[in-house]
Amino acid sequence: MGVLFSGRELINIAIGIERNGLAFYKSLLKVEKDAMARGAYKYLADMEEQHIKTFQSMLNTVEEYGHPQIYTEEYDLYLKALVDSAVFTDDKVAREMAENARSSAEAIQIALGAEKDSILFYYDMRNLVRERDREAVDKIIEEEKSHLKQLSDLKKSLSKRG
Repeated sequence: MGVLFSGRELINIAIGIERNGLAFYKSLLKVEKDAMARGAYKYLADMEEQHIKTFQSMLNTVEEYGHPQIYTEEYDLYLKALVDSAVFTDDKVAREMAENARSSAEAIQIALGAEKDSILFYYDMRNLVRERDREAVDKIIEEEKSHLKQLSDLKKSLSKRG
């Protein structure tokens, strides 16, 4: 039998991914000079913070899955490896990506890629959780789809501007 994740564990992974995204947008705020782009990055950082709060509140609605104590450290390392391989690997890498973006368009493209990766990650993870926890996973997926749409709209607005 493969590894089963509880909705709680997936939500904790989601919180880690969102925190890395928050580091990305906050770093963009430090290097961006364009006022419109700065406003957009502030908005996106606020969205990431809201996602973190949403996911934290979801922790109360899912059940804990007790994996065998003997494998606790190995299991935790496995979960961390999943987070590290998805989207931004950690907040340091997220900050570096933001600082190295050559333009607002490139930064938005990185963000779009990260959001798409996170959606794919959650769809894959959905198959690894117990059926009764899938509702929590579906909520995460919907949050990320909304984030992706907002980023797409932002990209269009910035490109119209010139």
